[in-house]
Amino acid sequence: MLGLLNECRKWTALGKFKAEILQLVSLPKLNGVVHFGPFNCNLQRRWKKPVDSAQTRLENRTRDLRLDKLRSQLKKLSLVLKVQELILKQRGQYISVQLLSKWKNIIGINIGIGVFLRKYPHIFELYTHPVKRNLCCKVSQKMLDLIEEEIGIIKESEVETIQRLKKLLLMSTSGALHIHALWLIRRQLGLPDDFRKSVLPRYPVDFNIVFPDIITLASKDDCLVEATVENWREKEYREKWLSEFETNFAFPIQFPTGFKIEKGFREKLKNWQRLPYLKPYEKKDVIRPRTCGGAERFEKRTVGILHELLSLTVEKMIEVEQLAHFRKDFNMEINMRELLLKHPGIFYISTKGNTLTVFLREAYSKGCLVEPNPIYTVRRKMLDLVLLGCRNTDQMQLFQELEDGCNEKINHELASGSCDGDWVIPILESCDERQYNRSVGNITDLSEDAEY
Repeated sequence: MLGLLNECRKWTALGKFKAEILQLVSLPKLNGVVHFGPFNCNLQRRWKKPVDSAQTRLENRTRDLRLDKLRSQLKKLSLVLKVQELILKQRGQYISVQLLSKWKNIIGINIGIGVFLRKYPHIFELYTHPVKRNLCCKVSQKMLDLIEEEIGIIKESEVETIQRLKKLLLMSTSGALHIHALWLIRRQLGLPDDFRKSVLPRYPVDFNIVFPDIITLASKDDCLVEATVENWREKEYREKWLSEFETNFAFPIQFPTGFKIEKGFREKLKNWQRLPYLKPYEKKDVIRPRTCGGAERFEKRTVGILHELLSLTVEKMIEVEQLAHFRKDFNMEINMRELLLKHPGIFYISTKGNTLTVFLREAYSKGCLVEPNPIYTVRRKMLDLVLLGCRNTDQMQLFQELEDGCNEKINHELASGSCDGDWVIPILESCDERQYNRSVGNITDLSEDAEY
């Protein structure tokens, strides 16, 4: 009897326990929070498809460290050129540091103006004004010589620049371009700042200026309707003995170091290289992106136009924002950034310098142009001065003091009427010639020290 009673108590206790469990399970919510069940917010793991957008591709792209470093250095050069342009516009070609500090935010300098000027002693010279007794700044003679050299080279290469401008107008679907869009990329094309007043009026046979600020071609030149990539295609056809089917619509491909090639990528790239498209200077028909196969052909035509546009520039690079001004004229109604990221073997987008800059990858090797031109060479000399920083300032100061002392003594002897220059020779011979060249202006020896 006692055994049966104990057994009943066990079953009763077990029943109460089950009842409590069932009661808890039956309560799905308590104060708006799910505590049990398959839809518990603390236990559920939902799989989300990764977002494939231009921004994610930009962040996950394989970086080219040399081109990124070059873009950062060119950003410094652009700031220096803005400051020197502001100084040269002033009367007397000098400016007080106090006045310049008020304009530093407009220029884009985020440090003290004094610190910025002292970072580049080979470009800017600080001195005390003899009358106003305030700290002033002027451009050094070495930088002025390079600026004059660039202006002279731009004038000498004006014929080539006019051919670039003609080719841009030939690529346009309407045969016209906005002068403001050309002014934005004037440095990339090798045009002077006042090209509308100084260059275009000298070629009335070639160009017409239509109101308001639109330039058109007055005469068409059939000798210019050949893209730059055609030379590479002909070279590939002759040297590598490839068929015309393989090279007629192909582009040079150079992937960055560390680029991961996924499965099936080579086959897709091979088919894309063979895909026929309407070349930049051809206007036989109009490609409709919504037709069968039209989207891929339309994209490849845009790649061809961008490739030709970058090939026409002096430094084979351009800002992505500036390309937006040519979208309508070149019929490139497409997401530009997404298209450039889609072809990493042809283009490279750098995010350095607070802007997106696209490089033509085939034109660069180890951070330098493969085929440099005179305008690029003189701008590279300016970049060398920027990269020089504060180095070799002791020698520069030494020879400056020596020059001032020589000038003072010569002036004194000229005033007394007993000028004899023989005493200058032993002083100059005692100086190290190599140090003199390095400090005065022979910056070609410093190219080994300046890391590009």
